[in-house]
Amino acid sequence: MEKKLSSADYIALEEKYGAHNYHPLPVVLAEGKGVYVWDVDGKRYYDFLSAYSAVNQGHCHPKIVKALTDQAQKLCLTSRAFYNDCLGPYEKFATEFFGYDKLLPMNSGAEAVETALKLARRWGYKVKGIPENEALIIVCEGNFHGRTITIVTMSSDPDSYSQYGPFTPGYALKKVLEEKGDKVCAMIVEPIQGEAGVYVPSDGYIKKCYELCHAHNVLFVADEVQTGIGRTGKMFACDHEGVRPDMITIGKALSGGTLPVSAVLADDEVMLTILPGEHGSTFGGFPLAAKVAVAALEVIRDEKLTENAARLGEIFREETGKIKSPYFKAVRGKGLLNAVITEPSNGIEAWDICLKLAERGLLAKPTHRHIIRFAPPLVINEEQLREAIGIIKDVFESL
Repeated sequence: MEKKLSSADYIALEEKYGAHNYHPLPVVLAEGKGVYVWDVDGKRYYDFLSAYSAVNQGHCHPKIVKALTDQAQKLCLTSRAFYNDCLGPYEKFATEFFGYDKLLPMNSGAEAVETALKLARRWGYKVKGIPENEALIIVCEGNFHGRTITIVTMSSDPDSYSQYGPFTPGYALKKVLEEKGDKVCAMIVEPIQGEAGVYVPSDGYIKKCYELCHAHNVLFVADEVQTGIGRTGKMFACDHEGVRPDMITIGKALSGGTLPVSAVLADDEVMLTILPGEHGSTFGGFPLAAKVAVAALEVIRDEKLTENAARLGEIFREETGKIKSPYFKAVRGKGLLNAVITEPSNGIEAWDICLKLAERGLLAKPTHRHIIRFAPPLVINEEQLREAIGIIKDVFESL
């Protein structure tokens, strides 16, 4: 009989044969259902990361899995060299669902952001009339939009950009609209900075940025790959301020965590600046993705997961805010995208606290040395949430 591998065996395999570009918690997961995951030894955990908000609908949601398996037995991939009977219906559903003229399908969140940057520049040259190769894009300090060379050009985090240069030129990191507004084609912003530590901007910030952009004929682009599709208690985080961006990038929960599926949403004036042959992806808009995305959005809508995130997020912040521990500093967030800011002391940092949480059956991951992000699947109920909060409180107060 074949020997059953242990957690240590699986970790050793990744260490020996895989690139060392991640530093996972020492937990080897083998199964997931709803808000729970199980390791190879059968231990159950609350998943409070949700694959960085890709699993908003919960692990292995039956409706999404059925859409995936049904379509996988018919047709998986055609490339965009031909039409297929899934993409058009998906594009119609999604544009009506979100309220935009057009959807451009891609795969990863980074691809969606790259696509938005290309669209912004193309709009800047063809519509706004910016001289060729002079278009500027404004970004925010502390941003995280992905891992490509162009995107890490925009980063202010040394872990993201160090030793990856030379970088793509043409990005402005300061407020330049007054000085160079005639050459600025877009501003791209995360309505809440997730990877930076769930930084929530002050009330009115997003709206003021949007208004300032429009005053200077600049596109306002929202990266909602992590914050979108119900995570913050609204369909999009920008909805909290009544802002409809000129472009939105979405991904992660667009597939419920079953496939890499992403997209850019925009109206015709922006989207139609790219013509056939000028941008694409072999897998972008493939039949499997189209069917899965429709099912994933229907789950968000039909199970009222956005409303659930809003209600339970209030409970999470209220209850965790009562933690009495020298290692607890504050909690912040919106909906079910939250972070606890820790006070490192006595050699104990956020990583060490996450190890203790895992021992107690709750998985979360630090971002930077002092912040722990807590983002459970939106299908979590109040009883489960309160049990998980109890675990978090116990760990902090027993340190």
